[in-house]
Amino acid sequence: MSTLFLIRHGQAGLRDDYDRLSPLGQEQARRLAQWFLREGIAFERLICGGLRRQRETAAIVADVLSSRGAAPPAMEEDPRWSEFDLDAVYAGLAPRIAAENPDFRRQYEELLARMRSGEDGIHRQWTPADTQVVKAWIEGRYPFEGESWPAFLDRVQSGLRDAFRHGAARTAIFTSATPAAIAVASAFGSREPAHIMRLAGAAVNTNFTILDFRGGEPALACFNSTPHLDEAHLRTHR
Repeated sequence: MSTLFLIRHGQAGLRDDYDRLSPLGQEQARRLAQWFLREGIAFERLICGGLRRQRETAAIVADVLSSRGAAPPAMEEDPRWSEFDLDAVYAGLAPRIAAENPDFRRQYEELLARMRSGEDGIHRQWTPADTQVVKAWIEGRYPFEGESWPAFLDRVQSGLRDAFRHGAARTAIFTSATPAAIAVASAFGSREPAHIMRLAGAAVNTNFTILDFRGGEPALACFNSTPHLDEAHLRTHR
């Protein structure tokens, strides 16, 4: 039986420089690796998405595991496990929504002002403006030159199929909240956006979700598990 551990990256940087780990994110990754060692969990295969925050998380975990012979020497990079590009979605859709929706325009301008001011809180929040932009992208409400929602679903599901097809007994995949949620939804035969985004919204940094391959189909064994984050300040969502 093949087993996949889908691991979300550690806490990332600030909103205007998101694609890197914060010091807390680095600590979360170290604690995850140490927990794997205590539990005697070793991996035959390591895969990470193409984003810096995913690679940094993977590197920290791999270094700790490899020192104890609990991981293969090589890390594979597969961009199919990358998160969708929120910056590109914002750049393509936010001006269109703002032109039509005064309430959104006010929220968007407030968001930009808070970011320019350096306000700490906004960097760790998912805002109503974020929800509206992503919803418009998922619905295909406006022309968009970047990756579409259906294309995003297809690429993640392709990566999932190939990961199981490889046949490794235990694989760690370092990814992000939404790709992991797509993989979980796939275990239930769903591509429903509302289900996927609710799963993604629950994701804690460096959580792991386990999928087994049984009877030719992925089966959920564990979701959003964080036994290595035993102090409240370690449990973050952004």
